[in-house]
Amino acid sequence: MNWDQIEGNWKQMTGKVKEKWGKLTDDDLTTIAGKREQFAGILQERYGYAKDQTEKAIDDFARELKL
Repeated sequence: MNWDQIEGNWKQMTGKVKEKWGKLTDDDLTTIAGKREQFAGILQERYGYAKDQTEKAIDDFARELKL
């Protein structure tokens, strides 16, 4: 799934995001609002991921999703 699809269906995706990254709060998910850059920044902040690790995690997550 590409990021445009994820962004367009963000409200439906939040459950899957919280399953994978349980440290994210509802406020975080509202702030992200499907924006990839926001998502990356918050993942780095909450999990201490390096930039390349964050990008890989987001890419892997997007690949795993199916609507």
